Amino acid sequence: MKRTMLSTLIAGFGLALTGGAQAAISDGVVRIGVLNDMSGPYADLAGPGSVVAAKMAVEDYVKQTGSKLKIEIVSADHQNKPDVGSSITRKWIDSDGVDMILDVPTSSVALAVAQVVKEKNKLMLNSTGGSSDLTGKACTPNTVHWTYDTWMLAHGTGSAVVKNGGDTWFFITADYAFGHALEKDTADVVKASGGKVLGAVRVPLGTTDFSSFLLQAQSSKAKIVGLANAGNDTINSIKQAAEFGIVAGGQKMAGLLVFLSDIHGLGLKTAQGLQVTTTFYWDMNDATRAWSKRFGALHGNRMPTMVQAGVYAGLLHYLKAVDALQEDADGAKVVVKMKEMPTDDPLFGKGSIRVDGRKIHPAYLVEVKKPAESKYAYDYYKVLQTIPADQAFRPLKDGNCPLVK
Repeated sequence: MKRTMLSTLIAGFGLALTGGAQAAISDGVVRIGVLNDMSGPYADLAGPGSVVAAKMAVEDYVKQTGSKLKIEIVSADHQNKPDVGSSITRKWIDSDGVDMILDVPTSSVALAVAQVVKEKNKLMLNSTGGSSDLTGKACTPNTVHWTYDTWMLAHGTGSAVVKNGGDTWFFITADYAFGHALEKDTADVVKASGGKVLGAVRVPLGTTDFSSFLLQAQSSKAKIVGLANAGNDTINSIKQAAEFGIVAGGQKMAGLLVFLSDIHGLGLKTAQGLQVTTTFYWDMNDATRAWSKRFGALHGNRMPTMVQAGVYAGLLHYLKAVDALQEDADGAKVVVKMKEMPTDDPLFGKGSIRVDGRKIHPAYLVEVKKPAESKYAYDYYKVLQTIPADQAFRPLKDGNCPLVK
């Protein structure tokens, strides 16, 4: 009886090895799931545009390398709800053969999806979720965090504003993981720079009426009203602040995460003078302009945000790693290969991925132009400062990532 069982196990193991050798690419297809907000407050900055960017990455990779990989893209709307995001991720992996989850705005969703991906040993390449916890206390061997994070934003925009005299702050904060992390990281920078935080108010995601929150900010007398929010929430809070006369009354607005799509929605008359930290600007050089104009032709003549650019660049690097391994089933193994390979693409340039999963590249402190300074469509930013890659993101030793020994 024991011998029969053992022989059966050995035979089964041999079959498993043979099958694995023949099908290193699961199902013969590299299947990528773009998971984001397709219809809510973050739809313009990521949404359908991220799907466009992902398709461009696949087309360019195959054309440039001659790769024989069969690659498919699926997409879904997580509605900015962690339970919805987790449910879609489980179905994609368990039933639909998805190997990698891409984009994932809304940090609470990103943190939930990261745990499912780790459990299933797949891969999440996050371009739009902002919480620095993704490469800190919540880091996993299955997550790569591209584009930006809350630490970067706080140390870019926050420190620049304090240096320019904005030493008292009041925060209007999106009431979920991203907003909390951005407020904390920026408050730490303000205090370390000798400033003070006079107060904060938490605002539900998707709020349209900011009047009561802006009145609290106004009554605080803080020099700076820090907006720890994003997307339509940022647009609405800045527009309504102008209506309330907050800037006219002597206070300044600091948009801690402002996307190109937000500036477009606000208009230069309202947004002029805002200082923003970004890691990509479409009009930076010939390569970014050429790619962005291709993107715009496919996406209603809209120029890409930094996170849509991150979807493109991150997916290119993922495909390079999968091709090198000729394997996509073991997500942690693919992440190891991605970390081994230097990153190099036309949008972010040369860079690397650290052991904690943090993608490293330069960041830029930019200022929104006055209407008279803008010469053509989407000519919105002037670069004030380039933050070198080794200074743009949190030092590895400070993140408390369990992967860092």
